[in-house]
Amino acid sequence: MINVLIVDDDAMVAELNKSYLNQVSGFSCYATVPTLQQARNLLMQPDSEIDLVLLDIYMQQDNGLDLLPTIREFSEKTDVIIISSASDVYTIKKALHYGVVDYLIKPFQFSRFEQALTAYREEANLFKHRDFVGQSDIDNLIRRTSSSTVSERKKLPKGLTSLTLRTVCEWIEGNQGIEFSTEMLANAIGISRVSCRKYLIYLSDTGILTTNILYGSTGRPVYLYRLLPEKQDSLHQYCE
Repeated sequence: MINVLIVDDDAMVAELNKSYLNQVSGFSCYATVPTLQQARNLLMQPDSEIDLVLLDIYMQQDNGLDLLPTIREFSEKTDVIIISSASDVYTIKKALHYGVVDYLIKPFQFSRFEQALTAYREEANLFKHRDFVGQSDIDNLIRRTSSSTVSERKKLPKGLTSLTLRTVCEWIEGNQGIEFSTEMLANAIGISRVSCRKYLIYLSDTGILTTNILYGSTGRPVYLYRLLPEKQDSLHQYCE
């Protein structure tokens, strides 16, 4: 069983992440804490059994990035997955510099969360049962994100077609740098909003799009999507 520490000062978000965690086999919630100091206290214990930390960045009193040096110094066996609304290049690069194994931008779908934990579990099992690994094993670990994208391209979820996905991606590719809503895209390419949202959720789950939520004074929140600059090549694969 992989023991997971959830660090998030939003009690509702922490509980949601815990609920998601409980749906993925092989994982157990070790604890949930709202501050970095509480996290440090647990991680620095000599007999700490924490394998993985689900870490937020933007907290009321803390910046999650400040916990990463502590983990690297005192918890050699502990890995980190960032779960945050922070999508700026500086934050992401700094997190990657400290060796985070995945980075989920809020809001995200459960399927993306499950993908991250499943990949981590497979990697943990590989290292747990072997003293040495081959080059092919290393290649699979390093390239798992890109390989996943290619695999997903070959087999789309039920209800999605490659032709419509290509139309969606061509529009996004031609409108890089802007945030757009489901309604905006649906009207532009002539499909229903319900259908359009399915394709946007799929592209968000594969890490190609980032999602922001715009809360108005009344009515439902509006989801705004934007192509991540570093994912232009991944998007273009669907346009070919």
